[in-house]
Amino acid sequence: MKKTLMINLTILTVVLMACGGQTVLTQTTPNSATLVPALLTQVPGSTDTSASTNSTSVATEVTTGSVSFANDVMPIFKASCFDCHGVKQIKAGLDLRTYDTILGGSFNHLVVIPEDSEGSLLIQQLVNGKMPKQGAKLTDEQIKIISEWIDEGAPNN
Repeated sequence: MKKTLMINLTILTVVLMACGGQTVLTQTTPNSATLVPALLTQVPGSTDTSASTNSTSVATEVTTGSVSFANDVMPIFKASCFDCHGVKQIKAGLDLRTYDTILGGSFNHLVVIPEDSEGSLLIQQLVNGKMPKQGAKLTDEQIKIISEWIDEGAPNN
């Protein structure tokens, strides 16, 4: 599964660079623990000034190791995931409405592996653009917040 993630991240890197982005990876053999955060933090910013102002305050929270499940992660799930994984239906057995059901995973997989965002199916699906299937994809900043939360041990805070 890591090989597939590496291939997909490499493709993402090439696409971003082709679109005028910065060089995303600075090492020829990146440390797997830093690969996803490097991709998520070095993607060119949006031109929407309201989003960048909000992103700045969130980025400060993320880098200080204080991502809150209730205040930072759950609002993302509510806005982007609940239609398919909670309120209207529970596709693939994944219910994202509560902390316990998130850590319980889906019918076939754990989707969050605390302290391992790169190995967590949730992040893989978000980074690959496979989720959410309906509506707008999550922004790089939203994915970064969820990744940081997982890397911090996915606390119920």
